[in-house]
Amino acid sequence: MAQHYKLERVRELADNDEDFVVALVGAFLEEVPEDAERLKNAVPAKDYKEAYQAAHKMKPTIDLFGLGVYDQLIEVQDWGKFEQTEKDVSNQLQQLLTAIDNAVEEMKQDFGL
Repeated sequence: MAQHYKLERVRELADNDEDFVVALVGAFLEEVPEDAERLKNAVPAKDYKEAYQAAHKMKPTIDLFGLGVYDQLIEVQDWGKFEQTEKDVSNQLQQLLTAIDNAVEEMKQDFGL
């Protein structure tokens, strides 16, 4: 259980209220894959604004659940924010998407959602 994400900070935020933990996991499952899809489309299309907005929106959740790819997310966000046309963030994006996919699958199993 919880190999691809961490619940310590989530439980701390929820003050160990398991219903609230489940609600936060549900919010993760609802929003993060949608934003990941936005990133998956925006980066290859060089849609800097969309990439920045999607990455920025994901930051608190990725950090809270400790997916271990926060630095990669920041790189993708900054690529979009500063329109770093000379930079290739496809590796960072792939690491981020893989971590999200793994966490989503594991959360679905762990919480029966």
